Amino acid sequence: MLNFQLYTPTKVIFGKDTELDAAQEIKSLGCKKVLVHYGGQSARKSGLLDRIENSLKEAGIDYISLGGVVPNPRLSLVYKGIELCKEAGVDFILAVGGGSVIDSAKAIGYGLTNDFDVWDIYEKKAVPTACTPIGVILTIAAAGSETSDSSVITNEEGWLKRGFSSDYCRPKFAIMNPELTYTLPEYQTFSGGTDILMHTQERYFTPTKDVDFTDALCEALLRVVIKHLLILKEDPNNYDSRAQVMWAGSISHNGLMSTGRGTDFASHQMEHELGGLFDCAHGAGLSAVWPSWARYVYKHDVGRFAQYAVNVMGCTMDFQNPEKTALEGIAKMEEFYHKIGMPITIKELGFDVTDEQINEMAEKATWFGQRKIGGFVELDKDDIVAIYKMAR
Repeated sequence: MLNFQLYTPTKVIFGKDTELDAAQEIKSLGCKKVLVHYGGQSARKSGLLDRIENSLKEAGIDYISLGGVVPNPRLSLVYKGIELCKEAGVDFILAVGGGSVIDSAKAIGYGLTNDFDVWDIYEKKAVPTACTPIGVILTIAAAGSETSDSSVITNEEGWLKRGFSSDYCRPKFAIMNPELTYTLPEYQTFSGGTDILMHTQERYFTPTKDVDFTDALCEALLRVVIKHLLILKEDPNNYDSRAQVMWAGSISHNGLMSTGRGTDFASHQMEHELGGLFDCAHGAGLSAVWPSWARYVYKHDVGRFAQYAVNVMGCTMDFQNPEKTALEGIAKMEEFYHKIGMPITIKELGFDVTDEQINEMAEKATWFGQRKIGGFVELDKDDIVAIYKMAR
């Protein structure tokens, strides 16, 4: 096990009607001017924004609003938000939505408190020293951004999708009412669930030895999410299953599942380029890439893939042929993705990707030859090209 630090300062407020607590949380922090940041019109049509805005008024908190966040949140809206907040004197950002809205809010928060182009942070050309305080009212269980240190933004100039992690952007509070996820389209529910699984798998497939306790945490989280996603397939308004998945989503990405171990995140890096080029749903892009990544790298540590197959997917260990067990686990994961309507190839995702596009994505994933990706197995451009081709 490696040395580690675990820092999870976000206050979690979980349960029914908790969205009404946001105003008092903001007031307790001494903030007086709020940006309410959200995505499309569903938050308005559902009445959620009205309830939130009324609670802010009752608490004597002034606010402005900025909607329009889309999946793979855009840098152009971040710039718009920064200017809007500077003009209005905003001192708190309330993100109402899922990972895209929260990531956009974090980027705006960086832009308000640092005297350089916010994109320089995501390009690793500058390091932030602060972030405007952020709170979250979560409406989809997926990215875990409500308790994490990370955000991902897409720059329309070149369609570059880049992530950055810093404790400065960890939300002050995260309000989680599972009932707010009832109205999600099925595809978004299961794309979000896939993202939760992948956040955990990226940590589970590690080069670090002797991490039994964190392994067990990861395995339990994966089993619980798989179980309850299958329940939600048949019973989408099952509160208990919505609650299990929502809480697991936060725990999967708040740092706990990384303790004492190296991580991988190669599938995430490859999906970032897929999402940047084709603007696909993040979770669906991950499920389209992961099986090919797994089949490409599993021989590096057959035992770990066999352990995953047994402890997560319920396979029986073949001690005479562990490789057979490892491959069975990958196949069972593919079957699960199909059961919840997720793709396991780029073609199933809806795109016929060309060799030229594969080369472009591989170039961008390596930052044009400046880096390799992955921690379980380091991948160079040729490896990434091979995995994309397997996945198409």
